[in-house]
Amino acid sequence: MTIARLLAGRSGEVWSCHAEDTVADAVEILSTRHIGALPVRDGTSAVAGILSERDVVHALKAHGEDALRLPVRAVMTAPVVTVSPETSIMEALALMTRRRFRHLPVLDQGTMTGFISIGDLVKYRIDRIEAEADAMRVYIQSA
Repeated sequence: MTIARLLAGRSGEVWSCHAEDTVADAVEILSTRHIGALPVRDGTSAVAGILSERDVVHALKAHGEDALRLPVRAVMTAPVVTVSPETSIMEALALMTRRRFRHLPVLDQGTMTGFISIGDLVKYRIDRIEAEADAMRVYIQSA
C-alpha cells in the first residue's frame, strides 16, 4: 500500500507553522492540537523544515526560556526528508526507522499534500496483521 492510499482515508487539515513564528506560537499549536511535530513553511508551497517536540526540548536546554522567543527557523530540523504519495508504507517506515525520526511530510511535485507520523504507519501495520490473523481464523474454522 502507498502513502497516497493511507492519506485518502483522512480528513482535516495539516497543521503547520511559519518559519518566522515564535517557538512559543508553535508550542501553542503542538499543545492545543495534541500533536508531536509541525511542518514549517517559509512562504512557498515547499516545506522549510519540521519543528518537533524534540527540537523544542533541545532549544530549551541550549537557550533556556529565551528559546520560546526565537523564530521557529532557528530551532527547526532542516533540511527536511520527504516522501511522495507513491512511496510504499514499508519504505516510509524503514526510512523513519533508519533515520530515527517520527514525522515525514508528503510532497507531490513540490507541494505538501500530507504529513505522516510513525504512529500512522505502525497503526496501519497492526491493522493489516490483525486482518490477516482474522482471515486465517475464519479459514481454519471453515476447513
